[in-house]
Amino acid sequence: MMGSERGRLAVALDLLTDALILTGQHGVYCVSNRNPAAPRLDLQAILEGVNGAKSLIQSVMASLEAQRQA
Repeated sequence: MMGSERGRLAVALDLLTDALILTGQHGVYCVSNRNPAAPRLDLQAILEGVNGAKSLIQSVMASLEAQRQA
């Protein structure tokens, strides 16, 4: 429906979203000793990396859509 490239990017985006959900659930049980309201530093780094990857994929998908409409 979206084309081969955008379809693969959409699947990657779904996988990253699933990873964020699982990491978030794990973060509920592995809280920081300094700040109990935040996940541990290693989980924070993972969350930042996955969120960054999601943003990158979303920007590529938007760029592909703009190219398609041009």
